[in-house]
Amino acid sequence: MAIESIGVVGSGQMGNGIAQVAACSGLKVTMADIQQDFLDIGMSTIRGSLDKLVSKERMTSKEAEQALAIIRTAIGLEELSECDLVIEAIPEIPNLKFSTFSELDSTCKSDAILASNTSSISINEIASHTSRADRVIGMHFMNPVPIMRLVEIINGSETSPEVTGEVVSVAERMGKTPLSCMDSPGFVSNRILCPMINEAILALQEGVAEPEAIDGIMKLGMNHPIGPLALADLIGLDTVLHIMNVLFEGLGNDKYLPAPLLVEMVDQGRLGRKSGSGFYEY
Repeated sequence: MAIESIGVVGSGQMGNGIAQVAACSGLKVTMADIQQDFLDIGMSTIRGSLDKLVSKERMTSKEAEQALAIIRTAIGLEELSECDLVIEAIPEIPNLKFSTFSELDSTCKSDAILASNTSSISINEIASHTSRADRVIGMHFMNPVPIMRLVEIINGSETSPEVTGEVVSVAERMGKTPLSCMDSPGFVSNRILCPMINEAILALQEGVAEPEAIDGIMKLGMNHPIGPLALADLIGLDTVLHIMNVLFEGLGNDKYLPAPLLVEMVDQGRLGRKSGSGFYEY
């Protein structure tokens, strides 16, 4: 099956980014959410992003207009019924993911591929809430979607090789580099990244160095574009904590225990950029 139409569930930061890169590659897009206000904000974000690309001469005004013209919006999931591929990009709440996939399974055509942009929730568990486990897969885009080239492709134990091949092809069409792994807690990206962030938090907690020094050492010494504490603020400390808990529970190893300082900051509502305060003030 050649994928030509894509549904995106969720119009937030990840959802509108996925919709944008799909439309820019010529794929017809339907972006769905639960209310019109969210869709309006999502479309406004896409327009702003495309305007920046035009100003930087990375695309023409005509190309930007063509991309916008093939993005439709919808309230609810009904209008995704004929999409070839549906990518879910809603909050990392397991039961919300499961109910959404169950509804997509009953709404979408039988040969549609259902993908999740989840950063930590098991693809096998998501697939178990559908009747098409062979056609469920993970497509973990990186933030910001229009800039970052990676898509982490996560295969469930029942995902068919044909589905993987189709998803790899469509990711490449979007200008991304798809790299595949099997379903496992944290997949590859967060299994490596979040323990590094957690270790940086432990170093701060133990008084080894101040945040600026920890981040500066990793940037200047390891050539990281952003330090681990600043990155935690960008991701959201609640998200980092959630992923560390997934790793600890799924892999059963104490090395994945969240740093007490991380737990404390989340309890205090110091979540990073989105709350205005984390390891740094915003």
